[in-house]
Amino acid sequence: MGKILIVDDDAPFIGALTDKIRALYPLLDVVGCTDPLEALTALKEQDIDLLLVDLEMPMLDGTKILNYAVSLGMDKNRIVILSGRDSDYLHEQFPMGTCLAVLNKYEAKQKAVLDMIFSSMHRKAGAGG
Repeated sequence: MGKILIVDDDAPFIGALTDKIRALYPLLDVVGCTDPLEALTALKEQDIDLLLVDLEMPMLDGTKILNYAVSLGMDKNRIVILSGRDSDYLHEQFPMGTCLAVLNKYEAKQKAVLDMIFSSMHRKAGAGG
């Protein structure tokens, strides 16, 4: 366990998050896609343990990618929706149980939730599973 797919049309955000994960959680493998259509291929062809997907992107939004991933058999509790929108809006669009979490990608407290998720994955990868 330890492969993360980040799907976001903001390349600098993917770069910063990927660098952080690689520095702090070296047992985790990170793949970034700025093109949502490439993400569909990655979801189909690779074994992804955690999907981080931006809600609003051109061509294909995060909701459609979430639905596609679930249709392929991915556990919805391994999917995190990221957005610049406020948490009230996000929780209206994604009620509890829709996915693991919906987070504002710019709020520090929300980033702490991602760190908890990454830390848990890192511990499991270190334990061999």
